Amino acid sequence: MDTHPIRTPPSEEERRAVDALLGPEPDDGGLPSAVSEVRSQRHALLPALHAVQSRFGWVSPGALGYICRRLGVPPAEAFGVASFYAMFALQRRPPTVVHVCDDIACKAAGADAILSQLEAGHGESTWTRSPCLGLCERAPAALVVAAGPAPFERGFGPVTLESVNQALAHHRVDEQPGAVLPQAGDPGLRLLRRVGRADPRRLDDYRAHGGYDALRRALELGPSGVVREMNDSKLVGRGGAAFPTGKKWEAVSQAPVRPHYVVCNADESEPGTFKDRILMEEDPFAVVEAMTLAGFATGSERGYLYVRGEYPLATERLASAIAQARVRGYLGDDILGRGVRFDVEIRRGAGAYICGEETALFNSIEGFRGEPRNKPPFPVSVGLFGKPTCVNNVETLVGALDVLASGGQAYAAVGAAGSTGTKLFCLSGKVARPGLYEVPFGTRLDALLALAGGVADGRPLQAVLLGGAAGAFVTPEELSVPLTFEDTRRIGASIGSGVVMVFDDTVSLVPLLQRMAAFFRDESCGQCVPCRVGTVRQEELVTRLAERRPLGSVAGELALLKELGQAMRDASICGLGQTASTAIESAVAKLKLFRGDAPS
Repeated sequence: MDTHPIRTPPSEEERRAVDALLGPEPDDGGLPSAVSEVRSQRHALLPALHAVQSRFGWVSPGALGYICRRLGVPPAEAFGVASFYAMFALQRRPPTVVHVCDDIACKAAGADAILSQLEAGHGESTWTRSPCLGLCERAPAALVVAAGPAPFERGFGPVTLESVNQALAHHRVDEQPGAVLPQAGDPGLRLLRRVGRADPRRLDDYRAHGGYDALRRALELGPSGVVREMNDSKLVGRGGAAFPTGKKWEAVSQAPVRPHYVVCNADESEPGTFKDRILMEEDPFAVVEAMTLAGFATGSERGYLYVRGEYPLATERLASAIAQARVRGYLGDDILGRGVRFDVEIRRGAGAYICGEETALFNSIEGFRGEPRNKPPFPVSVGLFGKPTCVNNVETLVGALDVLASGGQAYAAVGAAGSTGTKLFCLSGKVARPGLYEVPFGTRLDALLALAGGVADGRPLQAVLLGGAAGAFVTPEELSVPLTFEDTRRIGASIGSGVVMVFDDTVSLVPLLQRMAAFFRDESCGQCVPCRVGTVRQEELVTRLAERRPLGSVAGELALLKELGQAMRDASICGLGQTASTAIESAVAKLKLFRGDAPS
């Protein structure tokens, strides 16, 4: 390992950017004097890289060397972390860059035409292709990032060549509309009841709409009472794994090792997913309250909110909500005068799909590359910083507020027996009214599509991608499936993170499969061989089939694709490799792609 310091000196401006985060450099040069001190500061590596990136638009060798010296991190390790994340630039580039999404939903909405225009009229240094930005309801989408003393970042869409040019010229975008919520005003909404009604910037408005009622009830019930309500509710995780939330909270609360941590996984990066973004942008106090409730129930005094790097507005509103909650006594050392201690710190991701995996997220917070850990041990016993950790995604945590508001048994009466409560679904693609929808579990897929107005322009439906790039395709003949974890499994699909992406008969699916294969190849962390090699071979194989140049027969290639997918499922460390072939294999099996009688 390279332990030699980087000799390139930082500029004074770079020093100031880092010192603004870490404090003034000590007289001894800033190098920690003990191993324990190094470990205690390592977790500041990602925030320090963000501080430099947002100020200058890239991380220079001098700035990286200064960060290494301040934190006591070997340069080789710091470079390995910085180069792991797509949003950090290690080569000089213009301070303003527009990231244009070319992922599934945006590709289906015409992003390729805009990218072709950009290629013809701009140097590639001022814009770059991006995987899904979580703005699928506004596809095609983009993110403008303008570095400087007053940095500016904002997602926008639907984009045109003119709007991209405006963002590059003015380092700003026109004010975007609020959440795309076609059900706004529906009295049956639970998780979304405040969206569009309460001002997400004002704590008093949140309280006027029922905010902090759940936490007050939790304080009356006590930690064991809260866990009991969670178990009675049968609420399961909404990120795709569907693990019982009450069991997780109970395991952490009973862990003898201290301290305990609460982590909100807000690194929502599954292509087609935007539900957590809308909750964070439009109801940020609910996320903070829910984390506080989880901290009280699990005996945790510290929470980390890991927000996806491509969600600047969500980050801003969450930071404001946390600050207001501290001032008003809803966070801190004596919450509501009840002697309860809990606080929340935001950690911002930097463009790595793999960090949605809980243990990769822990490594990222701790200042390491976002690579998954082997399990067991599981996070409830050995999680963040090696301590018992309760980790849930945004929708799950906000659902816990609904459990406390209605009572566990009443919550369990909504939805289906094995899938209780309501679920958020992200509808995008060729649907009449794209946006975020909330329906009880058990609602049929065709009923959900009807709620969204059906296929746009009344065209024939070709297929629905359920669960995102890690999900599976559903055919028109399967639309009667109830949206529960059990029923979707019976047709070889999954609810996953709630993606419902609609494709009509005008969409060519083969290029979308190529994009999925490229996505998984690019997002693989490379730690384990089955995923690192398998995703590359999968992309090569899909490309050969798409270009009609198979090695041998098409049947032989399809058999190899199936064998490759099975190897990744059986031997990959985490869910990325285990699901990298699922949607592609489902398209081959159900839609007969790459065969003579299939649509392209």
